Amino acid sequence: MNDHPHHRFIRPPGKGININVPELWAYRELLFYLAWREVKIRYKQTAMGAGWAVLQPLFTMIIFTLLFGRLAKMPSDGVPYPLFSFTGLILWIFFSNALSHASTSMVDNAQMLSKVYFPRIFFPAAPVISGLLDYFISLLVLFALMVIYGFAPSVGILLLPVILGGTILFAIGLGCILSSVCVKYRDVQFALPFFIQLAMFASPVIYPVSMVPDNLQWLLYLNPMTGLLDLHRSVLLGHMAPDLNGFIVAIGISILVFVLGVVYLKKTEYYFADLI
Repeated sequence: MNDHPHHRFIRPPGKGININVPELWAYRELLFYLAWREVKIRYKQTAMGAGWAVLQPLFTMIIFTLLFGRLAKMPSDGVPYPLFSFTGLILWIFFSNALSHASTSMVDNAQMLSKVYFPRIFFPAAPVISGLLDYFISLLVLFALMVIYGFAPSVGILLLPVILGGTILFAIGLGCILSSVCVKYRDVQFALPFFIQLAMFASPVIYPVSMVPDNLQWLLYLNPMTGLLDLHRSVLLGHMAPDLNGFIVAIGISILVFVLGVVYLKKTEYYFADLI
């Protein structure tokens, strides 16, 4: 009889807060597998499949056009309101869906998290990356709308990968923090949808930045999505010069939030397997 039973401890190697790039690279195929699995789970047993990636922003755009474009007469920097709102919506929906799924990613993958070790940042990162598929499908619809309304992208469209990169860093950074907190406090999954709704109205999705008084615009730019949405709209529609200062601020804050998120996750991941 064995008097010394074996115990398996799930612990990450090392206890530093640094980002282990060689380790992330070694597990890179797992990240893409998790992202693809997110896509398959999202559209499993749905009649419309990836068509929901189009319907969600399209129907939201129709409702916003009736409410804010026709009834409230919201300004749109000279762009037809349906096109103005749809351009903002596709980036906002990508961000909000990514953050929603990332914030519950640890809890949703409790079985995997408690049985095997790999970089925990992959849990919130996978749903963010998987959301890119929906974004690019919606982007095709936007290009069709631009043809209908007679708009063409500016040469600034070359900045689109950087805009997406900033949005991804911001979403993963917040996702790392919220998913770590959610392991201990499940209130996150109930409170987050409410705050995302509020955050949309604090971001220039349905209105232009120019609508806000000049002396208050700096408050709007504390939200990184302001600079990202503003540049996203201007490089795709080419209706105005890109605000690079606001974009630089947005990228700076996004990188800061990403680093803080990774540091927080590294400092808290040691108790995940015990609490999940």
